Amino acid sequence: MPRLFQKMLIANRGEIALRIQRACRELGIPTVAVHSTADAQAMHVRLADESVCIGPPSARDSYLNMPNILSAAAVTGADAIHPGYGFLSENANFAEMVEAHGITFIGPSSAHIRMMGDKISAKTAMAGIGVPLVPGSDGEVVDMDAARAVAAQIGYPVLIKAAAGGGGRGMKVALGPDELEEAWTVARTEARTAFGNDAVYIEKYLDRPRHIEMQVMADAHGHVVHFGERDCSLQRRHQKLLEEAGSPALTPDERDALGAVVTQGLSKLGYRNAGTLEFLYQDGQFAFIEMNTRLQVEHPVTEMVCGVDLVREQIRIAAGEPLGYAQSDVRFEGHAIECRITAEDPETFAPTPGKVSVFHAPGGLGVRVDSALYAGYVVPPYYDSLVAKLIVHAPTRPEAIARMRRALAEFAVVGIRTTIPLHQRIIEDAEFQAGDYTIHWLERFVAAGRDH
Repeated sequence: MPRLFQKMLIANRGEIALRIQRACRELGIPTVAVHSTADAQAMHVRLADESVCIGPPSARDSYLNMPNILSAAAVTGADAIHPGYGFLSENANFAEMVEAHGITFIGPSSAHIRMMGDKISAKTAMAGIGVPLVPGSDGEVVDMDAARAVAAQIGYPVLIKAAAGGGGRGMKVALGPDELEEAWTVARTEARTAFGNDAVYIEKYLDRPRHIEMQVMADAHGHVVHFGERDCSLQRRHQKLLEEAGSPALTPDERDALGAVVTQGLSKLGYRNAGTLEFLYQDGQFAFIEMNTRLQVEHPVTEMVCGVDLVREQIRIAAGEPLGYAQSDVRFEGHAIECRITAEDPETFAPTPGKVSVFHAPGGLGVRVDSALYAGYVVPPYYDSLVAKLIVHAPTRPEAIARMRRALAEFAVVGIRTTIPLHQRIIEDAEFQAGDYTIHWLERFVAAGRDH
């Protein structure tokens, strides 16, 4: 079988760079690793066919340095670039530059990245294709008079959100009219500082929602399928810590109904490649909040329940191949859980970079570890603290929880502190075991643990 691409440059680092390398190797595609000087000994560099240093430790000067990455592609002869997640994965300008250089960008078009990167234009697009939204402003809220009018119309509490936001930055809650002005002002200031764009909009604040997301894949031939939902409600400061597929809160009929709306809508938009639509779910109702035009950190739980290699599908679609299957061919088997293991103190969440003296990953039936750690590796202080993803799969949710308990007990990382003890506490909690949690649950759980 001829290669889909002659050479793939992976514009990322860590476990996701390794994940993409594995898919490429199975497809017979040579890989190019790019790295900062801090990552010269990183596993993704060691296992790549070629590697290029693209700058000093700062992400701004290396993994976000578009000219250096494109130069690395040119000198190595790479005809495709996979951005992974984070860094430049949702940067429309980068996708445009890649396209302009005659290199294939493994992802959606720059136009769709730009459309979905702005939360206001994303909501407008979704409203136009029939996807349900959280009640709120029609667009940017430009002054306090407009903010008061919107808040009065939809009712308090309200959430002020940055149009270009992400990761909880530029997001503030106003419980009543007396808190609105301060929340609006602080949200705009945070948005300007973090994103260089102080545009904000207002949504109704839901008090006990779950965070449900739908994984989709679309080819260039008009075919769109979904791979079910993930429940990502266990979050701290809007950062996910644990994900499940499927959600303990949804029925198969609810999954099918949401999936039909999503796939039909994206077909109308002409979307291509992988994407994830994120919703708040409360009282049986879904409300769209944003779309991620890239591979998600938590994609392995979907792969485990569907038996599909999502990265392989991204690459096939980018090469122009059709999906080759219909929605009716997608099967959902069992239950999967992912714990995000970070180099952080499990109680204070302070980063804990340093040298890993011992690393032992758990194994056995239904256990997967995506990690770039190894004994002797020094976790650098310059990047995201995620160091491993532990994923388990089993026929039922209780069996998956039991398997996760066993796997966490086997997981040994010595030399740095990690959040493994926190995950062990979470899976032993009765409310978690019952599937009875919302996006606010983990904050209270962590606070209660500190109180004791």
